[in-house]
Amino acid sequence: MTPFRVVFVIPGDAEGPSYIFAKREVDALERSGAVVAERFFLQSRTSPRVLRSEHARFRDCLRRSRADLVHAYYGTVTSLFSSVGHRLPLVITFQGSDLLPTYDFTGVRVWIGHLLSQISAVRSAAIICVSRQLRSRLWSRSCRARAEVVPTPVNLDVFRLIDRDEARRALDWSRDERVVLFNAGSAPRRKRLDLAREAVAEAERLGGKIRLVVMQNDVPPERVPMLMNAADCTLLASEAEGSPNTVKEAMACNLPVVSVPVGDVEERLRDVSPSRIVEPDARAMARALCEMLDLKQRSNGRTVVQRELSEPRMVERVTGIYAAVLGHRGVSAA
Repeated sequence: MTPFRVVFVIPGDAEGPSYIFAKREVDALERSGAVVAERFFLQSRTSPRVLRSEHARFRDCLRRSRADLVHAYYGTVTSLFSSVGHRLPLVITFQGSDLLPTYDFTGVRVWIGHLLSQISAVRSAAIICVSRQLRSRLWSRSCRARAEVVPTPVNLDVFRLIDRDEARRALDWSRDERVVLFNAGSAPRRKRLDLAREAVAEAERLGGKIRLVVMQNDVPPERVPMLMNAADCTLLASEAEGSPNTVKEAMACNLPVVSVPVGDVEERLRDVSPSRIVEPDARAMARALCEMLDLKQRSNGRTVVQRELSEPRMVERVTGIYAAVLGHRGVSAA
């Protein structure tokens, strides 16, 4: 069966943690044998001069790769850039802030970005959204009707189970301290680091000392599974999310989750125990944290990930979308 030849457009650099979820998804598609992947890393989304030179490089990439289609792993400038200067079908994966409100930038910048996403969606051959909530943010009824919901998968070889005490020894953490993990990434304001700190401080008043470990963009991706296996609980306090990967990765490590109701978290945690979804209120979050920490129990999240969020499941869904777009190929099973 002939594989699909796809140019994947991903913002940022080839190395480092930026858009690591997209890089891992492309790797999984390539490993399946169903896709021949050419990765194009878009170096700027704000400089007209750089974008012009990048587009020349993009056209060269399309010619060299003999691509069947283009797959943009983000909306806004990335998706619009990916749609111009060629006649190949365009698939767009919308991730979250490309369609949702965000508190990291000014209102005009966010509105322009969302407008570019909506224009790109209308021009695309296929649309993937990582959650149902995100699909509902598409303005066009026809775009909503043809958009597929495909959550970002979890690589279970990367996010593997490690004995908690072994992970703590590797990190030089005390065996007895109570540890809450929080992923601030590159957007601490949108992730509500302030609320997380307030909730942990309140939980300390209720139940004793807690160590809050904040992951930011300088944390190497290969270190994250160790942190998740060593922690007692992870906390999500975001104001806006599509399908937060930190929740799914925690599930894969059987790490209990306390989260506000954002993105698709309620759907993801529906069958996960122990876990708690609470309103974005420091006292309610603190009570849930104390409950999780007092239980001293791992979750059953990995079983749910294996059933619903595995890479082979994603490969089947995405290559099925490619086949429908191109209209003449079968789908290779992962």
